[in-house]
Amino acid sequence: MQEPMLHLQGLPLKITPRYFTTGAGAGVSAFELVSFDRALREAGFADYNLLRVSSILPPSAEHRSHVELPKGSLLPIAYGVFTSNEEGARIAAAVSYAQPTDPGAVGVIMETEGYMTEREAHDLVVAMAEEAMEDRNLKIARLEVVAVEATVELYTTVFAGVALWG
Repeated sequence: MQEPMLHLQGLPLKITPRYFTTGAGAGVSAFELVSFDRALREAGFADYNLLRVSSILPPSAEHRSHVELPKGSLLPIAYGVFTSNEEGARIAAAVSYAQPTDPGAVGVIMETEGYMTEREAHDLVVAMAEEAMEDRNLKIARLEVVAVEATVELYTTVFAGVALWG
């Protein structure tokens, strides 16, 4: 069976991504939007048009170290992002992904962000992924986390995401 395709202005768009890429970063600037862009650059996603999606990892999706799409492409991504200008505050963002032992079942992506440490963010997304997989009666084959922490100066943004593509 051929995978369903959407056509946007004549261009095909796969409905079910085959690959995913994780990344996390922090950015600082006198400008809020530039701090966000710098966090995206550090995470590896700055040159794409991000489309925020909910937190499901497609069945049998394969992890890749970086996105292999043309720059400027639409990029579905589940993410946590937080920006603050509260000088000296500690902020963090994290995402986890859990893949099931059954290759035909979906996995989950969990994200968090806010005034917290990297360890707190890490522990929270692990607990959420474990509970979401348990809710689906799925055993976890792989559970990974990417997280970032920063101490606020000027505008500071933390970002962690799981991009779905291919």
